[in-house]
Amino acid sequence: MATSADVRTAKVEGTRFFIIMAFVMGLVIVAGFSVQLAMGRSSFAVPWQYHLHGAIFMGWIALYLAQHVTIAGGNRSLHITLGKLAYIYIPVMVAAGCAIMITVAQRTGGPFFFPVNEFLISNMALLLCFGGLGLWALRQRRYTGWHRRLMLVAMTVLTGPGLGRLLPLPLMIPYSWTITVATTCIFPLIGMIADYRANGRVHPAYWWGLGIYLGVFVASMLLAYSPVGYALTEWVIAGTAGAERPMDAFLPPDF
Repeated sequence: MATSADVRTAKVEGTRFFIIMAFVMGLVIVAGFSVQLAMGRSSFAVPWQYHLHGAIFMGWIALYLAQHVTIAGGNRSLHITLGKLAYIYIPVMVAAGCAIMITVAQRTGGPFFFPVNEFLISNMALLLCFGGLGLWALRQRRYTGWHRRLMLVAMTVLTGPGLGRLLPLPLMIPYSWTITVATTCIFPLIGMIADYRANGRVHPAYWWGLGIYLGVFVASMLLAYSPVGYALTEWVIAGTAGAERPMDAFLPPDF
């Protein structure tokens, strides 16, 4: 009985770091949107696509937190069931995310502190990166070390919009997008430090996950600033309100 209790306790304690990180990342995302809403910089008076996107992505945060809570509480059967739901939810998120990026690019050209090509192409590429890492993490669910860490890196990608709303990005032009992505890397870096302190080494899942994330970011920026990237961006926003703003980031006259 004592041995069984010790094993169960060790498993629960092993989830402590990951459940804390999950709630911190979720809080950052929610805080970013809430702060902007409280300051009057965002509004619910937007087309229905925005609301659908928000509901889907907030639903993912709830699912992500629920997964950590269920495994920490020892409810493995519910954890597995929710994991199966994630196989469907992740592709839906990617589709909804790409759709809203196109909608925003056509409606406003994206936030003024991001170049339109960066916002559209790099943003979309990183969302696809999230989807790939998330599905890979699900495929590795039998290997807890890989599963947890790959999912943490996947979730890291989604913290960008939240962090971006907490950073003074207009003051960081023309590097606002790069700084936002770089800032998100703090989460896997914290994980790597925790690994090293606990085990004397960093789990390879972090190296692979973070390496893929940064690799996709670099490749997406190269594509965004290539002739193909500019042409694709101009094609998407042609004839819309988004085409009326400059392609590069800028400060509005009344800022």
